[in-house]
Amino acid sequence: MSRAEVGTGQGGRTGTGLAIALLSGLSFGLAGPFAAALLAVGWSPLAVVLGRLGGAALLLVVPMIVVLARGWRPRIPELRAVVVYGAVPLAGAQICYFSAVDRLSVGVALLIEYTAPVLLLGWTWARTAARPRPATLWGAALAVAGLVLVVEVWRGAAVDVVGVLWGLGAAVCLAAYFQLSAAVDGTDDGPRALVLTAGGAVVGSGIVLLVGVVGLLPLTARAAPIVLAGWTAPWWVGVALVAAFSTALAYLTGIAAVGRLGSRIASFVGLSEVLFAVLGAWWLVSQRPTGPQVLGGVLIVAAIVLIRRAEPRV
Repeated sequence: MSRAEVGTGQGGRTGTGLAIALLSGLSFGLAGPFAAALLAVGWSPLAVVLGRLGGAALLLVVPMIVVLARGWRPRIPELRAVVVYGAVPLAGAQICYFSAVDRLSVGVALLIEYTAPVLLLGWTWARTAARPRPATLWGAALAVAGLVLVVEVWRGAAVDVVGVLWGLGAAVCLAAYFQLSAAVDGTDDGPRALVLTAGGAVVGSGIVLLVGVVGLLPLTARAAPIVLAGWTAPWWVGVALVAAFSTALAYLTGIAAVGRLGSRIASFVGLSEVLFAVLGAWWLVSQRPTGPQVLGGVLIVAAIVLIRRAEPRV
């Protein structure tokens, strides 16, 4: 195969990875509006998390059984990865984030959690002593500036030390998600991605349920109708959407994207989740974005493009 053919194949793989990463960002981003509809009728945050993970586990357990029945067997290290994946990126990130929201404004909590890509840059820099390219650092600065504008942290932000620690915990869990996903190529080895997501959802559901049962966080749900985009729907529609679209599809596409792009680039493309969340909230729950939020979205897109052009091709 010629060098030109190799380059074309790599370019196609990267382009597909970017498309999958944006789909993952859209899926994750709409989780907020879907959850907001449930929270508005009396659901507790922990109950929404349980609905996300439990529903995703139910959706993915059948295809996982099919994969196992066809003879594919995970190795011991992969089983350990499933446990860690369910405990840290799935249950841990969401529990930490909602605990931060309990003490901080939503904007501040979200901004702290989304320092994860910057943490990844710092971690890679410290571990490999390979200084990121200047354009990469400028992209990181643009991404942070865009997030500040999108979440509008200057509006009633209340700083609490414990809340900040919870937010940093969520950021570490999110960074762990990108690092763990980097070990699984969702294109070349679909069974690993499926088992990691499905098994992690089962483990995460168990942890969230335990947190609720022992009373660390309230676990309450109501069978009241929800409203999405002006349409009144049964409560289970919201649970189905947040479980199927914003959890099962989101994590599967996220793993596939990281396998193609690498954890660092995929983490920055994942920032599009915030932009999709703002647009989804405008459409589904009538939360209109402001001028600064639109400007922040433009900065995030610019940061993604800058990082993409700065990072060396693999």
